[in-house]
Amino acid sequence: MTQNHGLQLHLTMPNPEPQLVTETTPNPTSGPAPTPGSAPSPVATPPCHAGRWRAATIFCLLVIAIGTATGMSLFEQFKAQMSHLQKQLQTTPQIKFISVLMDDKQAPALLITFDPQDRFLQVQRLNDVKEGRDDTMQLWAVRANQAPRSLGVFASSVKTLRVPVDALALTDVPQLAISVESKGGVPPEAGPRLPYLFTGAVVQKAL
Repeated sequence: MTQNHGLQLHLTMPNPEPQLVTETTPNPTSGPAPTPGSAPSPVATPPCHAGRWRAATIFCLLVIAIGTATGMSLFEQFKAQMSHLQKQLQTTPQIKFISVLMDDKQAPALLITFDPQDRFLQVQRLNDVKEGRDDTMQLWAVRANQAPRSLGVFASSVKTLRVPVDALALTDVPQLAISVESKGGVPPEAGPRLPYLFTGAVVQKAL
């Protein structure tokens, strides 16, 4: 008998390649994955800014109100100042005539100004010359080719005094003069004693 020795084939199957398992890291921002059968997570509601807008609106209204009140107060103060200045202008002397009387050495002796509002000559002595006990200084308006016209006498020997005068008496008067007369002065028709003690030109100012 012939024995057939069968060939035993040993087939070696290749080992399957290992499969890579990738672990997925859950995104912390996406939240946990919902499990089957569970309810969806509620969506977060953005914060409401209505309260902030309301507060800002109230603040703006307060600023506008304060600004308006301040503006009205400043306007009232301005009106009061204007009224005060107008009153001051009405009461402030308005000098129309001015004259500086000089002595024989051309040194200033008297400053004379006239305010038409109160109709007084303001006389200010600039030197120490005074009339004697029995003498009186008398003021004269001097015009060319006309007799001098008396404007009054000095009632006292104080440094500053006032003499009542009508504005018409100074119209077109180019010069003022002072004479020394007997106590109480002389009548206007008598005329002054010459020479004059002080004389000066009259300057008329535009008001």
